Amino acid sequence: MSTRSTVAPSTLAVELVDGGVVVRYLDGRETFYNGIPKPVEASVRTPPGKEVHVLVTDPDGVEGVMTYVNDRNTHDDILESTGVGRVILEPDDEEELFPGVHVATAGYSVRVEADLEVVDGRVFVFAEDEVSEHAYELVATE
Repeated sequence: MSTRSTVAPSTLAVELVDGGVVVRYLDGRETFYNGIPKPVEASVRTPPGKEVHVLVTDPDGVEGVMTYVNDRNTHDDILESTGVGRVILEPDDEEELFPGVHVATAGYSVRVEADLEVVDGRVFVFAEDEVSEHAYELVATE
């Protein structure tokens, strides 16, 4: 398998619907993240071994940037044509995806943290594989 690199995301159209979240790619295709995202205060640690996608939207949830974390399957040119970004983390590594949104490796899991006083929008985390799908929305700590 060839080496994968970091790819910067582009702004994508987003639609929050009753059954989940729709993201429209630059190439006209769309994906549907099934299920209402579970509210989680400030940070989430995904189940181990899942594909992790982080979506940061504007306050209204109509556009945003999507970044895949540690995706080693998708070719760079596909990500660039769709507008999806990618970050590759080493073990015990951390990176800022977007001002106020950090991702870090945590064993075979990924930890996503958001400082919602800095983020001017909403932060969604999707963790999935062939067996299960998990959807979270990071919300302010009460």
